[in-house]
Amino acid sequence: MAPPAPIVALQGASVTFGGRPLFEGVDVAVGRGDKACLVGRNGSGKSTLMKVLAGMVAADGGERFVQPGARIAYLPQEPDFTGFASVHDYVAAGLPETERDEAHRVDAVLDRLQIDGGLAPASLSGGEARRAALARTLVGNPDVMLLDEPTNHLDLPTIEWLESELQAFRGGLLLISHDRAFLNHLARRTLWLDRGGLRVSDKPFARFEEWQAEVFAADEAASHKLDRKIEGEMKWLREGISARRTRNMGRVRALLQLRTDRAERIKGGQQAKLAISEAERGGRLVIEAERIAKTFDTPDGPRPIVRDFSTRILRGDRIGVIGPNGAGKSTLLKMLTGQMEPDSGVIRLGTSLEIAYFDQRRATLDPEDTVRHVLCPYGGDRVVVNGESRHVAGYMKDFLFDTRQLDSPVKALSGGERNRLILARLFARPSNLMILDEPTNDLDMDTLDLLEEVLGDYQGTLLLVSHDRDFLDRLVTSTIALEGDGSAAEYAGGYSDYLLQRPPRDTPAPAAAPKAKPAAPAAVTAPKARGKLSYKDQRELDELPARLDRLAAEIGRLEGMLADPDLFTRDPAAFTRAGESLHARQAELAAAEERWLELESLREELEGGRG
Repeated sequence: MAPPAPIVALQGASVTFGGRPLFEGVDVAVGRGDKACLVGRNGSGKSTLMKVLAGMVAADGGERFVQPGARIAYLPQEPDFTGFASVHDYVAAGLPETERDEAHRVDAVLDRLQIDGGLAPASLSGGEARRAALARTLVGNPDVMLLDEPTNHLDLPTIEWLESELQAFRGGLLLISHDRAFLNHLARRTLWLDRGGLRVSDKPFARFEEWQAEVFAADEAASHKLDRKIEGEMKWLREGISARRTRNMGRVRALLQLRTDRAERIKGGQQAKLAISEAERGGRLVIEAERIAKTFDTPDGPRPIVRDFSTRILRGDRIGVIGPNGAGKSTLLKMLTGQMEPDSGVIRLGTSLEIAYFDQRRATLDPEDTVRHVLCPYGGDRVVVNGESRHVAGYMKDFLFDTRQLDSPVKALSGGERNRLILARLFARPSNLMILDEPTNDLDMDTLDLLEEVLGDYQGTLLLVSHDRDFLDRLVTSTIALEGDGSAAEYAGGYSDYLLQRPPRDTPAPAAAPKAKPAAPAAVTAPKARGKLSYKDQRELDELPARLDRLAAEIGRLEGMLADPDLFTRDPAAFTRAGESLHARQAELAAAEERWLELESLREELEGGRG
């Protein structure tokens, strides 16, 4: 099928920043019906490329084409409200000049996004500012929408509503987002800005990691005959991906077991509570809430935040907290950690709690500080992590820093690097209870991968507020959902599990009336009535671990062959065969891992349903 005719396009586009090319020779086009995403490492130039495509920034080289009369709408990461007295005025500026008298369209889109047009821009919260910017983008009925991090600061109901709007959008769409679930549901094509060039795949974003691994493996193979320096860099990248995948499978197994244990405790309720002992309170028990309630007085009358809610959190639990903006998620965290008293009910805290806290506003960094001083504020070059003393340079590498940045000032770091530095400092502090309030906002995917990896290894207890559904699914053992009307309940598993378990709601959630809710992943499909896996599925599940081990061993052997710098010169045919075999085994391993996760999740659900 031929691609749609471009509505807006760049040909040979180049941008130079600080004397070096940010990207060059880039060709990109967006046509009607196109739904594509633009991905790349932090600092690779994604936002700049989108601004060039939108006509907001002039390229240093190349050409830009726009169909005559086409409407191009651009959503920036940080909307600029300068010169606008109200939200209504700001949104109305998104109408074409010839349609500025159609104020009813502004009112309609503000109503759909549930934001007051009379508000002053300076008074807006992060979520309200993002919804106002979305309203301005939508109001002009554009032919193409270029959206830079559209889900930042949005709550889950609004994200789901936005997904349904974009799924129904018939024009062209290009997205930059760190929200994997959002991209999985929308992006049918993937543009990857990588080392100054643009790679294009007609596969959906859900296949990106597989494609990325293939590209890295191919680059590593090519580097043996092109450039030894590139060879070393690509070997480091591939080893990191391979090692991360191996570790992630172990984490998946551990997470499934933790979810099973947590589900039993949630179901057990009063029975589990009777088993509390003093020894448990001294170490294993972290937080216990018994029938707590909280109500705030507002100009419109009493507003319940939570009522009659109970939970018991033990060491090692990972609890996700979700709900619409303003539902009281941060308030609940404050009550559970003893910072705020409930109106009624009892909160019991374990002893010897050492709390690390990451708030929505992020910890501040002194721009004149060096990276070394941020991580070693008392001097020296050692960082103690989990009781182990490590050199600060080695610890930096865990957070994707180059050791040459050790004495760089904070002000020289990119936004993503500053976020990674904050996380590195947070995890270097001893803690057994970590509270993360919206940690994924504004983070690039590399940092999200890193955060997920570090949290997966964390031995303490985690309380996590997030609107990132994929992040929750990968990390938490249970989910506390605040529905915005004072009701709160805990569900075993992540966000997808919550969707399956929650009771039907009589009224749509605030700021969201999704036309079509995204289907749950195959890994959490509702169990069938038979109560156990079929003989064929059980046999396949039993055989998969050994198959995974064999594939991992084969991949290691092939990577060892390709690491031989003389192999290509000595035997080009063997080098080519090894590269092809490596690609095939990596794809086979990825498919086997997905199948194992699907079967294991189905088995857990079937056995749970049978019980």
